Amino acid sequence: MTSKQLFYLSLVTIFAVLFIDQASKIWVKTHMQLNEEFPIFGQSWARIHFIENDGMAFGLSFGGDYGKLFLSLFRIVAVSFLIYLLAQIIKSKEKPGIVVAFSLILAGAVGNIIDSVFYGVIFSKSPFHGGELAQLFPAEGGYAPWLMGWVVDMFYFPMVQGHFPSWFPIWAGEEFEFFRPIFNVADSAIFIGICIFLLFYRSFFSAEKAVKES
Repeated sequence: MTSKQLFYLSLVTIFAVLFIDQASKIWVKTHMQLNEEFPIFGQSWARIHFIENDGMAFGLSFGGDYGKLFLSLFRIVAVSFLIYLLAQIIKSKEKPGIVVAFSLILAGAVGNIIDSVFYGVIFSKSPFHGGELAQLFPAEGGYAPWLMGWVVDMFYFPMVQGHFPSWFPIWAGEEFEFFRPIFNVADSAIFIGICIFLLFYRSFFSAEKAVKES
């Protein structure tokens, strides 16, 4: 593919991920209360469960206001580097799979940055139980200043639940759950992008090694 075609492929991938990510987050934020959930297609192991976190992937947190601010600024720097890296990849006419992989990673990072930078300013606070749902562009202003917004997560897949057996070391008798983290479309895009990149990275070097050996 030409550099122009790769550029359009990257652009479509990034905008598709950002649209789906932000549309799902805005819907959840304005239609659900914190910790509210409902099953996906009636399945108990697949749920939409609304939580917010201070910016890390898969429902993890990075404590304190200073940690939140540092994480937001770090993500902005990281995205700037990813944009530069993606531009170089397109310019060098790498395989479409590599371009898609980096586009997914970039889109996922930008998707969560949008939450951190803007959501505190444009949304009112989401209640846990009772009260009004969060409003977009509330008259009284948002719930947090710039760079201090919380990331919206909603996909929850507790496929296996139970307890460790009594003979199991360290966690004997304790409850376990797979898959516990709650995530969003942006997190998924980052994970899928990394997997695709590793797949193409491995196949590229395997092919290069075969050529040298032959």
